[in-house]
Amino acid sequence: MNWLRTHRRSAIIIGLTLLLPVYLYLAVLVKLVAMGAEDAERIGDLRPRIARLQGLIDNETALRAAAGEVGERLETLGYAPAQDATAVAASLQAEVRQLLGEAGLAVTNSQVLPTRNDDNFDLVGLKLTVSGSLAALDAALAGLQTFRPMLLVESLDTFPTRPRGRRGEQAPQQLTAVIELLALRRLQ
Repeated sequence: MNWLRTHRRSAIIIGLTLLLPVYLYLAVLVKLVAMGAEDAERIGDLRPRIARLQGLIDNETALRAAAGEVGERLETLGYAPAQDATAVAASLQAEVRQLLGEAGLAVTNSQVLPTRNDDNFDLVGLKLTVSGSLAALDAALAGLQTFRPMLLVESLDTFPTRPRGRRGEQAPQQLTAVIELLALRRLQ
């Protein structure tokens, strides 16, 4: 104790010299513990991802089969990307006019609408004005439902027309309809 009192300056220097390695040791220890905690957190974040990837690997054949089915289904829903939009519109117009005529409707006007883009598809539009009986319109709509590639009815406006029968004779109800149809053309 006497030495500490007499050599106070030396005691402080020796004390600081001894504290410096202890401080460095504790700093390195804290840094390693923090790195270990970060690594454990990263591993915890990676485990669900690894499990998902392992699930994908385990179900690869089923996923490939499902992707093939989706590709086949897309074939029935839209026109192929190799076909030009104007060619699709022209063939669609001819096919739909024929379908409506076979259903008993008279097509008085048909017009190809400008093609619109929507994500992965071009929307090829067609506007038709038809006239005929209600039963013929019903048959035409049923025919449009089974048409492939799929057609979407964007709008349908109907209004009755005057019957052209003799006086006193009950004429079948006639109507005129304006139908806007959309067909999909895949971009990819």
